[in-house]
Amino acid sequence: MKDFFTNEEFTEAADYIRSRTQYRPTIGLILGSGLSPLADAVDNADIIPYENIPYFPIPSVEGHVGRLVIGRLEGRDVLIMQGRAHYYEGYSMQQITLPVRVMRLLGVETLIVTNAAGGLRPDFTPGDLMLITDHINLIGMAGLNPLRGVNDPTLGPRFLDMSQAYDPALRALALRVAKELNLPLWQGVYVCLAGPTFETPADIRFLRIIGADAVGMSTVPEVIVARHGGMRVLGISGISNVAITEPEEGKEASHEEVLQAGQMLVPRLISLLRGVLQRLGE
Repeated sequence: MKDFFTNEEFTEAADYIRSRTQYRPTIGLILGSGLSPLADAVDNADIIPYENIPYFPIPSVEGHVGRLVIGRLEGRDVLIMQGRAHYYEGYSMQQITLPVRVMRLLGVETLIVTNAAGGLRPDFTPGDLMLITDHINLIGMAGLNPLRGVNDPTLGPRFLDMSQAYDPALRALALRVAKELNLPLWQGVYVCLAGPTFETPADIRFLRIIGADAVGMSTVPEVIVARHGGMRVLGISGISNVAITEPEEGKEASHEEVLQAGQMLVPRLISLLRGVLQRLGE
């Protein structure tokens, strides 16, 4: 496990990608569990497997294909991560966020992060979309922050303000697009845990008390690094299951239901993101 990377190593990975695509994307997307089919909508794509890119972490979890898809979507050059690596897979925080550093070097200015999350609100149903308004970084509070270590001022500031982690203008745009499409879009706070275990009923009750609306095992480290690099961030959670608040025989959370929910989520997410991309820059 590699804990720290240099700017030279980020540049090596960026140069490899740049040499294998004709596009110069300014918009990046990270697709969570079961959401990879969104990348199929990209026109004339250049596809690069993660294992070919220097230093890139390779996902080992079902539902994370592990390749870059770079091309045109709604008239814009985009770079899509078809799956992500997670801390619980044995990677360091710096490894799982390296792709975001590389995106920034490639010229990406706006990052759209998506994930499959457990719904903590009783009125959520599987297949709902939630616009992330803020997050709770429980694993970061415990010390697992991707900015730990010597700070390179060419990448970002030593002490990073996170008061507007999710760009207000992008959130307003997503809400307008959802309204135009008559697409229900909840808003809420995402909480990141380390995983890979799903939460106990007591965990769920605690997370509700501290103000979380959805829970997952990703996204927050990526958002921190994106903001460190000055990128604008839009975050969307796909509600894959509703949290279990009391033990009940025969009822349990599973990764299979997360992937099944992705089949419902993908058409809604595609519609929303296409609309956002169409309206960006207006």
